[in-house]
Amino acid sequence: MTGINIFAVEQVTKRLQLLRELVPAATRVAVLVDPTNTTTARTTLEQAESAARAIGLQIQVLNARNGREIGAAFSPFERERPDALFVATGPLFTVRRAQLVTLVARHLIPLVSANRQITEAGGLMSYGDNIAEGFREIGVYAGRILKGEKPADLPVVQSNKFELVINAETARILGLTIPTSLLSIADEVIE
Repeated sequence: MTGINIFAVEQVTKRLQLLRELVPAATRVAVLVDPTNTTTARTTLEQAESAARAIGLQIQVLNARNGREIGAAFSPFERERPDALFVATGPLFTVRRAQLVTLVARHLIPLVSANRQITEAGGLMSYGDNIAEGFREIGVYAGRILKGEKPADLPVVQSNKFELVINAETARILGLTIPTSLLSIADEVIE
């Protein structure tokens, strides 16, 4: 066996810690998961609840299986607005990133995820694998196999670089000052 390991949920604790550093006044964080992506949703919630307890955050779980449910998940924000939104990994949220960014902008809620595409669309911050690099590596592997190499002879490759992307424009809109400690370690700051 061989393959590429792209870390999807293993960095939940780190993302919450970075969120806490960027939004130190946050006490309530909504965690948006896709319950049809059962393993990712379960692992994300387990790690988020554990990490949140350790750093003094309260978690509110939001479930969404499609765009309509994403919109519905935001309806309680009129009454009980969380201090931030933590978006789990998954294709639904990548595809619906414009909707997510529109909703958090309407409610002025900081959004953190693992997906730089969401941050590029207007989310506040992302921390995770460079998915484009992971997909490139998958292509390299496929090419090697098509050229005759045996999959069993290829090593398992896993990410060893995670990227922190911060959207400075979104931070300004939210009235947040990005700490120098985060600016110094950010791989990219979107202006």
